[in-house]
Amino acid sequence: MRLNARGWARLAALAVTLLAALLLHGIWRLFRLRSPWPRRFLGWVARIVGARVRVIGTPLRRDAVLLANHVTWIDILALAGASGAAFVAKAELREAPLVGWLCTLNNTLFVRRGDRMGIDTQVAALRGQLAGPQPVAIFPEGTTGDGVTLGPFKAGLLAALAPPPPGIRVQPVRIDYGAATPDVAWVGAEDGADHAKRVLNRRGTFVATLHFLAPFVPEGDRKAIAAEARARIEAAV
Repeated sequence: MRLNARGWARLAALAVTLLAALLLHGIWRLFRLRSPWPRRFLGWVARIVGARVRVIGTPLRRDAVLLANHVTWIDILALAGASGAAFVAKAELREAPLVGWLCTLNNTLFVRRGDRMGIDTQVAALRGQLAGPQPVAIFPEGTTGDGVTLGPFKAGLLAALAPPPPGIRVQPVRIDYGAATPDVAWVGAEDGADHAKRVLNRRGTFVATLHFLAPFVPEGDRKAIAAEARARIEAAV
């Protein structure tokens, strides 16, 4: 798939926005200030690719794990821009040119999914991340879906919440693209680059609704926590 004129225009806007955000981020870091620019950049990127983010509810800004359904990479842009969250991502993303480095600027926690031998280390890393100034967002389905069917939640990392660190709450988030869902959902074996081009080429804008549901104090084991969050997201459909 090739980029059309609209796609090239959006790509140029992304490049300009990236340079501006990196410059501002560098200035903030020069003065050893906490930089807001990585999350703002992600929010801007969401808008450039056509998303108009609508927030329902109040996102927790720290001391929280956000558990959300996963439809597309645009979820990350919208959720980061609205909540300032850091993310848990697969370790392979760390090696992606440019993208991996940009992820580190937003304090992404990289994990090797399926690495049963390393799960204790990953859980410990997540507990350490929760002591930071950002909420941590996890897509417990482990993959993107069609935006209609909610997949099973993988609970491995939620062992970090059993028992929970003091003051930590879980906030389920339902992500919904409405009528645009078939256009933006990343499903099947579609190549990531082709999906990105398809979104960039798309005419017009679309609404990305983030339902920040009522937070709860995690209780029970990791499977009970995952089940509670999934039930709340499913009920919000």
